[in-house]
Amino acid sequence: MKAVVKETTKAYVERSIDIPKIVVVPKGEVTCGFEDFDLDVGNINLQPVAKDLISQGLHNGERLKLMDGDGIVEEERPEDYLVRGLIDFDDVSYDDNAELLYKLAGQIVAHLRSYLAGEDEVLNVLQYHQRTLVNLIHAQMQDHFFENATEYEAHVSKGFTVLRPNNYPVTEGDAIRDVRIPVAEAQNIRKMLFGHFKKCLYRAQKFDSDTERRFALMIENDDDVKKWVKPARTHFQIHYREESAYEPDFVVETDDVKYLCEPKRATEIDTPEVQDKARAAATWCQHATDHANQNGGKPWVYLLIPHDAISENKTLKGLATAYKFG
Repeated sequence: MKAVVKETTKAYVERSIDIPKIVVVPKGEVTCGFEDFDLDVGNINLQPVAKDLISQGLHNGERLKLMDGDGIVEEERPEDYLVRGLIDFDDVSYDDNAELLYKLAGQIVAHLRSYLAGEDEVLNVLQYHQRTLVNLIHAQMQDHFFENATEYEAHVSKGFTVLRPNNYPVTEGDAIRDVRIPVAEAQNIRKMLFGHFKKCLYRAQKFDSDTERRFALMIENDDDVKKWVKPARTHFQIHYREESAYEPDFVVETDDVKYLCEPKRATEIDTPEVQDKARAAATWCQHATDHANQNGGKPWVYLLIPHDAISENKTLKGLATAYKFG
């Protein structure tokens, strides 16, 4: 019986990764806003309409605050038609974002002037299509929203969360692709199941990008790597913003170290959101390492890896030398 228990325990340890229960949350002042950017105006080709349609639209309530009892209220400059609408959004502060708002509105006006016949047509489009243009600007602003914490704090609880095979849903007849075979239709990779792993804790795995597939192949080929997994949403509690949690892409264990790994497109590495996630994850790793030192465990390291640094002939240790964060 002792031999059975020993072998069962050994198998359990070999097929799991223990992580300490640590919650990371923002601490102190949290600032937010919109980073500077240029609008994508390539698809805008709005055309003027008859004056009576503008008036009809106004009285149907489809326009933003552009009318008095006699009709359209003329703005001092064309950009004001758009800025007036933008500051109606709850997340847009005029005082904090006036310079950016006028810059973006100016880019819309400049684009309209590039293809319309004159200033009357520009004003006509701004008045009738104001809601469409305001929504377009606001939607693109969301892609450049940032929320920064000055620092993070961690709360450590007793016990461990265990990352182990979670019966990843693979139904009979599903085509499981070999992770070693390149994907021609990379745009559809999220719909695909991959397998034929030697070190992954799951029988099958999905990837969000081909970069993730290539990283998985790299660590599969790395002699130093013992096991790895893509964690589920509930495995970590790393809050890089007050209401936003971060789940690292990979957890990888070697004989000496446990890694949280985030392969990321090189052009996104320095964006505020990616940097916020990295700082919060590095804080988690620091406290996880402190916990490990007190309990005979392995240190934790966070890696933020640009996609173009990943190839089959690389090693995790080599990437750690270049891309350790914090």
